This record gives sequence, structure tokens and C-alpha cells, in this order.
Amino acid sequence: MPDLQSVRYGFRNAVSRYFEIPASTFLARIGFTPNRATLLGLALAGVGAYFAATGTFWLAGILVGAGATFDLLDGGIARRTGTVSKRGALLDSVADRVAEGVVLFGLLIYFTRPATMDQTMAILAFIAFAGSIMVSYVRARAEGLGYKGTAGFLTRPERVVIMVVLLVLGQPDWALWVLAIGTPLSALWRFWAEWRGAANDS
Repeated sequence: MPDLQSVRYGFRNAVSRYFEIPASTFLARIGFTPNRATLLGLALAGVGAYFAATGTFWLAGILVGAGATFDLLDGGIARRTGTVSKRGALLDSVADRVAEGVVLFGLLIYFTRPATMDQTMAILAFIAFAGSIMVSYVRARAEGLGYKGTAGFLTRPERVVIMVVLLVLGQPDWALWVLAIGTPLSALWRFWAEWRGAANDS
């Protein structure tokens, strides 16, 4: 039976083959640059966050999904155009964190407005953000120490899918529950995997 990592990478390879490569090739041909794709994705996430804050969740979900699509394609465009760079990688990583944070901030605003106040949901939005940051941080720190840091189950693609689908369905509370519970557990899973691996080197 395939493990979680094998399933994840198999799915991502299929997405890359049937969507990312042809779409990024098309965008590269019409003059799209990787940084433009990154910034457009971030802008769409920001607009989506605005609509999340106003309670128009289905539109927020569509915009966040569109933004995530451009974010997915920026690396492919860079490879197609031979413009892979450390600056681009840095911009992409920072934009990913900001895009995710701004959407959760939009939901935090919605759930702290007087008409839609829900303290539990506001707390969950904060926990989801903190957990998401920790998932990414553990990987970054592990890679800095020479390890992979890829273990876990709620990496950015999974988090984006959960958020987009549940926003479109008008269930942001479900999204916050899943992310607030799942992201800290994923961060702990990733940390424990690297902790055990590091024990073999000590």
C-alpha cells in the first residue's frame, strides 16, 4: 500500500504533467514572466480576502483558487523561459506565506465584525495561520540543516484546496476547523520526523 508521500507526489506529478507544463508553456509564449504570475496570484488572494471579510465566500473561493493557480505556474514559467533565480524563489516563498495569511486575516475580520461575531472562529483563524507558518518554518529550518523537511499531511497545496473548496461551498467555519486542527498536527508530524532523522546523525 503506498504511503502518504507517494500518493502526494503521484498526484502532484499528474497535475504537473497535465496542467502545469502546458499552462506555463502557454503563458510563457504570450510573454508572462514568473514574477508577474507570482504577484498576480498574490493580488487575487488579496481581493479574495476582501470578499471573505465581507462574507461573499463563494467569490472569495474562486479568487483564491485563481490566485493559487498563478502561484502554481510561476515556477513552470521560470523553467520554460530559463529565468529561474534565487530572487524569484524568494519572492515566490514570501508571496505564498502572505497570500495564505491575508485570506485567513479576511476571515478573522469577518468573524470579528459586530454582525457576524464568533470568537471561536476568530481564534481558529489565528491558530490556522500559526499552524500553517509552523509547517513551512519546520521545513525551512530542516532544509537549512541538510534534511528534507517534507513530511506531514497539510502542506500548502492541501491547505489551498481545503480553503478554496469550503469557501466556494460557503463553509468557512469548516475550513477553519480543519486547518486549525490539522496544521499544528502536521507541523508536529514534520518536526518529529526530522527530529528522529537528526538522532541518527548525532
